Amino acid sequence: MIKPRTPPGVLELLPRDQIAFQRVLDVIRRTYERFGFLPVETPVFELTEVLLTKSGGETERQVYFAQSTGALEKKEPGLPELALRFDLTVPLARYVAEHEHELAFPFRRYQMQRVYRGERQQRGRFREFYQCDIDVIGKDALSVRHDAEMPAVIHAIFSELGIGKFTIQMNNRKLMRGFFERLGVADGALQMAVLREVDKLDKRGADYVRDTLTGEGFGLSAEAVAQILAFVSVRSNGHADALAKLEALGGGNATLEQGVAELREVLELVRALGVPEADYALNFSIARGLDYYTGTVYETTLDDHPQIGSICSGGRYDNLASHYTRSHLPGVGISIGVTRLFWQLREAGLISSAESSVECLVALMDEAGLPAALALGNRLRAGGINTEVQLEPKKLAKQFQYADRAGIRFVLLQGEDERARATVAVKDLRRNEQFELPEGEVVAALKVELAQQRALAGR
Repeated sequence: MIKPRTPPGVLELLPRDQIAFQRVLDVIRRTYERFGFLPVETPVFELTEVLLTKSGGETERQVYFAQSTGALEKKEPGLPELALRFDLTVPLARYVAEHEHELAFPFRRYQMQRVYRGERQQRGRFREFYQCDIDVIGKDALSVRHDAEMPAVIHAIFSELGIGKFTIQMNNRKLMRGFFERLGVADGALQMAVLREVDKLDKRGADYVRDTLTGEGFGLSAEAVAQILAFVSVRSNGHADALAKLEALGGGNATLEQGVAELREVLELVRALGVPEADYALNFSIARGLDYYTGTVYETTLDDHPQIGSICSGGRYDNLASHYTRSHLPGVGISIGVTRLFWQLREAGLISSAESSVECLVALMDEAGLPAALALGNRLRAGGINTEVQLEPKKLAKQFQYADRAGIRFVLLQGEDERARATVAVKDLRRNEQFELPEGEVVAALKVELAQQRALAGR
């Protein structure tokens, strides 16, 4: 007999944890739609030649290929025809390029689907996980005003999830490029190499980074390195302080000045969109990949749980689909890796198992009561109450035990005596109370109780 085992690198949940996970997805989907984004789904696999449009990236070295048994038997040379998507960005690029003449621009899409990566097996890393993305894609041009919308969406989602104080940290790639140019570090490859070393600040410390950047292979002056380390340490505290930090950068070249102007406009619009100034800040250390992002970049962190890292990130890019179309398609977007986020929040005690999505159980006390039990279940469902009906009579103690273990709050009893009086006995397992109601009042009374429960739970 084969031992049942979950494959490594997947998150498989028991029902009440799955309900909690689904509710996180519901909040994200509802918020995306509230901000006017349209749903898109793409196949779990793409043509390999479409998916692997460039080589050498770490993500692309983690691709899973999809092959039929027939293709395996043929053993044809070359890579398999199909590969599982490793993110939602490449499929979006293909989708927009393919349907370009059918879409209205700016194209506002959201996508919430699983992606697959051959991650090295370790705690908290997943090979199959949900990403929840939004992007605004322009044709030929896209106003920087759209960049300001992303923090507003992020704020709405994490406020509703109620997982604690968070900060949306922002930067602009042009600031960093312009600052480096002002120091004489103008080569793009060298800028990327410097950023990789700067990213090691938290793990290796300032002395290591300073020695590396002034040493062989970089050869930057001690003064330049000191200015770089001072630059990436900049954080703001409040809206006015953020504007002052930008003003203090000064100018010196067009790239830096454009970055300052864009970030200033984004900050003003973020405030106009109603995001409290305590919930966003400048952070000049955020890079988000020099070779992809070109303007505004975002990372969101939980103030009391910095060890979790970024819970939502993204930014502005120049041309989404350059591999698939000659059209210029700039965009801006954010992504929430919700599987890893849910796992981390659960580990930190910020999310717990949910109540059952089943709200009532209609017990069956005897065979004669089945028609009445089915009718009562239909009445409850018609009233908008999620209801399970027991279809086989069992001892009441076992039915109460079943409801309790399944997380069902109300058990409804209608024995011979209750049927004769057209009443229903209601057992509230949460309060350990039992009361009786006329048949005609059951739905209304339970809807009131359930509405109060949802209000207390904040949903």
